[in-house]
Parts: sequence; C-alpha cells; structure tokens
Amino acid sequence: MNNDGCAPSKAGDYPSDCEVREGYRRLVREKAGQETRCKSWQQALPKAKEIKLLLLDVDGVLTDGNLIYSHEGKESKSFNTQDGFGLRILQDSGVEVGIITARSSDALTRRGEDLKISHLYQGSSNKLDAYKDICKKTGLKPFEIAYMGDDWLDMVLLKRVGLSLAPANAVIEIQEMVHYLTIQSGGHGAVREVCDLILTAKGEHKKLLQQYMNR
Repeated sequence: MNNDGCAPSKAGDYPSDCEVREGYRRLVREKAGQETRCKSWQQALPKAKEIKLLLLDVDGVLTDGNLIYSHEGKESKSFNTQDGFGLRILQDSGVEVGIITARSSDALTRRGEDLKISHLYQGSSNKLDAYKDICKKTGLKPFEIAYMGDDWLDMVLLKRVGLSLAPANAVIEIQEMVHYLTIQSGGHGAVREVCDLILTAKGEHKKLLQQYMNR
C-alpha cells in the first residue's frame, strides 16, 4: 500500500482508479493549503510592516525540538542554514533579531555569535522578564515587536507583541492564538518564512532578491 492507501500499480500499468482519486484529493489539499497561507499571509502583512525587532524561541522554532547529548553529556543542536540566511538579510534591512530561551547551550552561543544576534537571553525561565528588559533597552513599543514560539512557555510573550508567530509544529493551543502560523516546521525553514513575511510587508523582499540576482 502507498501513503494514500492505494495498492501501487505494477510497472507499465495505468494508474488505478484509487490512485487517480487520491491524486485529485492530494491536489485539492495542496491548493487549500496554499489558499489558507495566502489569506493568513495577507492578513499578517499590516502588522508585519511595523516590526522593528523579531524575537525567537529556540527549541522547536530555530531547531526541530530534538535534543542531542554526547557521551560526555554535552548538548548539541541542529540549525537550518536557510533560517540563518533569512535572519541575516532581515538584519540587513534594519530589523533587529533577538532570542529568548529557557535553556542554555554552547551551541546556541556560537550560533548567536555567527548571526550577530543583538539580544541573546539564555536560561530565561521567566521570558517576560527578558522581554521587559529588551523593551527597556530598545525603547520599542509592543506593536513594533514580533515573537515566534511553539509551546505554553511562549504564551506570555505571544499575547503581548504586535505580531505573534508559530511554526507548523507548535502545540494546538499556540496555533490557535497566533497571528500567523507558518507552513514550515521549526528547524526546517519556519523562521525563514517569517523573515520573508516581514521583508515582504516592508517592501524589501524584491529589492534584496534583485541585489542577489544582479551579482
């Protein structure tokens, strides 16, 4: 049986009626997903246009949420290069980037240095304190800040910022409360999708793309 529940046709045979039906159903699902994104994407653009600072959780957002420990007990994380590039071009456009996470790791410290993250808060079990400190330092208002999280610990910030975001793998309670839910999952391009959203809202996406095309 294939993933659609149909017995696969033999090599050289025409697709079975079941496979044809499932093919049509798959196309309908994909089209519905694209339409949903278009609608929610468009609705999020006005809020995204105001953003001057993007704050991110780490596990489940910048990573897929899996934790890997070595025999020595050291923690390692896997980061997505497209997410990283998205954050770089977002910063090039004038939007600051920050990280607030309840965990601490050397891997994240290194990643933060590589990406020149402006605000890096590790070991922040109370994320609200970190958020208030960032607001005080930057002087930014809530409507100028976006936050992306995937679990209950992130609710305290998601309900306070101007643009709340979550990856596709977020728990259902988070999915239901955010302004924009990405198509991609954490660690697999979700952050890049958010960067593109903000850049598009500010009219910077096409400009930056053209610069790279003309190199």
